[in-house]
Formats: sequence, C-alpha cells, structure tokens
Amino acid sequence: MHLVAVNIESIRIGSPLPFPLMDKDGVLLARKGYVIPSRRDLDEISHRGGGLFIDVADSEALHRAYVDHLYGLVRDDKPLGEIAETQISSDTLTERQAAQDDRMDWLDLQAICNALLRDTHEASFRDRLERLQRQLVRHTQRNPDGTLFALIYLSSTEMRMYSATHAMLVSVMCMLAAKDVLNWPEPEQSLVGMAALTMNYSMTDMQDKLAQQLEPPNQAQQLQIEQHAARSALLLKQMGIQEPLWLTAVHQHHTAAPGPLAPRTPGDRLARLIRRADMFAARLAPRASRLPIAPAAAMQACYFDENQTIDEAGAALIKAVGIYQPGSFVRLATHEVGVVIQRGQNTTTPRVAVLINKSGVPTVEPAIRDTSMREHRIVASVPHRDVKVQLNLERLLPLTALPKSDRPW
Repeated sequence: MHLVAVNIESIRIGSPLPFPLMDKDGVLLARKGYVIPSRRDLDEISHRGGGLFIDVADSEALHRAYVDHLYGLVRDDKPLGEIAETQISSDTLTERQAAQDDRMDWLDLQAICNALLRDTHEASFRDRLERLQRQLVRHTQRNPDGTLFALIYLSSTEMRMYSATHAMLVSVMCMLAAKDVLNWPEPEQSLVGMAALTMNYSMTDMQDKLAQQLEPPNQAQQLQIEQHAARSALLLKQMGIQEPLWLTAVHQHHTAAPGPLAPRTPGDRLARLIRRADMFAARLAPRASRLPIAPAAAMQACYFDENQTIDEAGAALIKAVGIYQPGSFVRLATHEVGVVIQRGQNTTTPRVAVLINKSGVPTVEPAIRDTSMREHRIVASVPHRDVKVQLNLERLLPLTALPKSDRPW
C-alpha cells in the first residue's frame, strides 16, 4: 500500500467517505462509508493522524472519477456555481472503479491478488479484497468458460505468483459449484469465494517460494504448512474479518473430513468444498520439484474421497467445471490436439480449439471441434508440458465467449 496525503478541504462533512482515511503510517482513522458529522470532528481526526492519507489506488480512482465528472458538467453546460461546488460521490467512484476493473486483464488481476495477499494494513485490506471478489464474480457471471480458461492456463504455466493464481482458481471453482450445482444461498456462495481467496493468507510468500524450491520443505516450512490454516484464520480476524463462516472455512479447509455435505455445519460444508478444489488446483500447478498432472487426471482424483468413495464436494466441482475444463489440453479421435474453450452439455464433451493438426503441425487458425460428435470425441487428456505451442490468451479468450448463434459447430 502506498499512501498519499489528501487535502482536508476535499473531505465532505455529513456524507459517507468514499475511501478509508489513514494516518501517515497507514493506521485506520475512519472507515469507508463513515460519516464525519462536523468540521471540528474532521480537524480532530486530522490532528490525531498527523494529517489525512489515503491509498494511492483510491487516490487515482478518485481523481479520475472527479475529472470525468467535471468534464461531464462542462459538456452539459452546467452553471459555473454548480461546477465549482461539485463533489464526487461514493456511487460515482464505484461506477468508475467498475469501468476501470473491466479494462484489467488476467495478468493485472494476478498481480493485484498477489499484492493483496501480502497486505498487512487493516485499513485497506477488506476494501481491496471485496473489489477483487467483485471482479472475479463479474468475470464468472459474464463468461465462466473464459474465466476458467484463463485461470487454469495460468495455473498450469506460471510459478512466480503461484499462491495468487491458485487462490483465484479455487475461489472461482467453489463459487461455480456452490451456485450452479449445490444451490447454496447467495451469502454462502460469496463467503466460500472469499474464504478460498484467503485460505493461505498466512503463508503466501512461503507458498510462492515452495513452488520454485527444488528440495522438499524443511522442518520450519513444514511446521508453517501444518499451522497455516489456523494462523490464516487468526490473522484475518486481526485484519477485521468477523464473519464466523468465513473464518471457520479458512480454519478447517485442510481438516474437513470426508462424507456428505448436508449433515455438516455451514462452516464445515464450505471448508470441505474448498479442500477438494484446493487439492485439484494444487495437483494441476507446476512446481520446480515436480511436474503437474493433466487436468482431467487431477479432477478425477478429486472425485473420490480419502476412503475411495464418491465425494459429494468433488462431484459438485466436476459437474460445475467439467472433466475437461477450459484451458486444458486434449487429444481427439482425429489425432488432433487442442485446448478446451467451452464446457459442453455434459462433463466429457467440451468445445475444443485445435492447435496441432493430425500431422503434428501447429495450426494457423484454430478449428473448433464439438467433442460430442463421435468423430471428434476426446480420447485422452494431454499434460500442458507435452504441448509445445505457446497460447495467446488475447487471441483465444474471445472464442470462449462465442454465443450459440455465432458458433461454427
């Protein structure tokens, strides 16, 4: 977090704050939405904090929103008095943030999540986390296949920001399963996504180091791994997270036992879903010390629990994202190799963009195959390491969003 000073005259008395106010050290003085009742109260807050400061991200968003708003007033020939007295509202800021969020690509979100999971300032943590969650939800609602495609591909090819990519993938998988398969109430859908994002909050840095470490975890690292769930829940509580379901899900996401979901407490139910998605995503991702396994193999392992019986949470995840998920590679009966771009009518018949033709030559333009057709059926899952074609996300992501009327199959 980078702090910038804010002019006390820009704070509107009697209106909700559009951003948190902090002192020069980043200690929270007033939360976002807090209403400062009088100028005297504002002066006291400013004096106590040695001035007023906000996160530079809020400053940039506020400035953009303010300038755009002023430009609109001038364009609409509003009176000079109205322009001079205008104040930017929190609603306007939210709208501008949403527009800014839509311009971010997946590498931007990866970097944002990476920074967020290292944030130790209570004043900014909750707002930044909720903003990232809104971005993931918006992407998932607009184009779930594209969201899975980007995150599964990044998880399978990138180690530098392993913890952040892993957290976003587990979050999206859990939200899809909770909504589309398990029909959980909307608050639980949101909480399971937030809990998945923060499940490894206490070991983000170490998790990234382990992904690039050739040797097994040493004794100190192993102890941190064993304690990270409880430690993450404790740190989140210290950062202002108070929701019991969220904290329970984080605390138990490595210990939730196998068995049906219905008899469980709500917190344990969330924890079990996260545990199974966490296991899948971890097997999918590369490590310096081991190669990832094919996504279909990782998902099939998720289908059976620790007692080798069908796992309800794992089965829900498979129904939500498919045996062959967007972003994974497959071999077809035609001997072509392609990448899954959209889930199909069932878990085994996705839409595939061919990247390597039956002669083993990379294609110039990817042909689209419907694998529900017998001649184009999938015969094997292909590990990412075995596909020597560099994917261009900007080129392929639009294929994941083709409406039915525009699909060539």
